[in-house]
Amino acid sequence: FKNWRGMSESGGRRIRRSILIDQKSIRFLTDEDIKKLSSIDVLKEYLSRKQDEIGKANENINSQSVVNGRHLTNIGTFRAYILEYLRMKKEIDKDMTFLVRQLAPTPQGLPLEVYVFSNDTNWVNYEGIQSDIFDHLLAVITEFDLRVFQSPSGYDVSELADKLSIK
Repeated sequence: FKNWRGMSESGGRRIRRSILIDQKSIRFLTDEDIKKLSSIDVLKEYLSRKQDEIGKANENINSQSVVNGRHLTNIGTFRAYILEYLRMKKEIDKDMTFLVRQLAPTPQGLPLEVYVFSNDTNWVNYEGIQSDIFDHLLAVITEFDLRVFQSPSGYDVSELADKLSIK
């Protein structure tokens, strides 16, 4: 017996899923990256605000090394993008728990977790909403120069063998 009463009464169904990010693809943004990402409507305000904030924080920092001071990262900017993307979706309940967070790194990558509630409890509709969100996120992740972690498949091994001329 599964008790669905809480879900029915709240009017929301939880979406909690992670994308595993290849940690080797995480890096600081360049000025060129920031210019490119600023063309994404939902990121304009975020990037402008963060650049001002970081500029003030770095006023008296020795900029000879990238380690000194604060910088925008592709993973942080992608996380901000996801939040804004979800805020625009009418199918997501903004009054219930609403977050995008990093979980502890694993050997399979850095989990970037979406934790929100759909405002539709119908199972078929809910699955469609969840799938649409992750279809979109997986399609746009390369715009942030991030890679999704994926275990090697037979295709990957075949590609490598071809490159090494192993038959």
